[in-house]
Amino acid sequence: MRKIDLHVHAGPSVMPRALDGAEMLREAIDDGYAAFVIKDHYFPTMMGAEMIETHLGQGKCRVFGGIALNNSVGGVNLKAVDAACALGAKFVWMPTVSALRHKEMHQGKGLAFPGSKGMSVAETPIRYINEAGELDPAVVEVLTYLADKPEVILATGHGSREEVDALIHKAAQLGVKRILVNHPHYMIGATLEDMAEWSRLGAFMELNATVFVPSSKFCTNDIAQTKEIIDAVGLDKIVVDSDYGQKNNGSPVEGLNRFIEMLADTCRLSEGDLEQICYHNPAWLLGLE
Repeated sequence: MRKIDLHVHAGPSVMPRALDGAEMLREAIDDGYAAFVIKDHYFPTMMGAEMIETHLGQGKCRVFGGIALNNSVGGVNLKAVDAACALGAKFVWMPTVSALRHKEMHQGKGLAFPGSKGMSVAETPIRYINEAGELDPAVVEVLTYLADKPEVILATGHGSREEVDALIHKAAQLGVKRILVNHPHYMIGATLEDMAEWSRLGAFMELNATVFVPSSKFCTNDIAQTKEIIDAVGLDKIVVDSDYGQKNNGSPVEGLNRFIEMLADTCRLSEGDLEQICYHNPAWLLGLE
């Protein structure tokens, strides 16, 4: 079965990783992947992605990257987005480790992302809506820009449910074509009703292996929740990926394959259903079909 993984954490990174991008590419080719996306919380990944695909991809597997709008790149700022897109970014992730919501969900572990190494400057938490629920003008600037970049995917990051809701509504209003909601079932606090509404606005919901596979050290969710989400949203707006790559958490390829097996069993999905959410939907987001 063809697969695309839109959420792989591969090194080099300031965070400990299980493998680097070249090692991930070799595993992906061996498993028949069509493509994968390297995500880093602190540094843009499209340059490294392009280099390893060009020199090691053998024409068999595409590799993409993007930019996460955390403090390390200046937060939510149009100039960083413009430069990233000029360098071929496929993803623009809204704040992840710099998000206030992320900090709140990791209370007692400090302001830095647990596991980040070699960094000493504390995060300045980002919340991009005000008390009235209005988006920061810098966010609107980025959304307006992305509306004219239909090949780029807006990913919602680690913001709160209220931030993500305002973001998706404004993005849809402005005409942003490709939207991926990162793990709405984890950290974000979204309800099934939220997910259904966001999907009607054109957004895809991400189901990520690392919080559902029991052997993952980040497993927090019951696999039965995936059926509820799929039933609420519909297969046409679901994307399955790994969110693996953390050190000592196993292979992203093995984690994703195990998750696919669990989905087939729990949700009674056919091979065609699985290929839609593991390949066709991610391929559409990447502009590959």
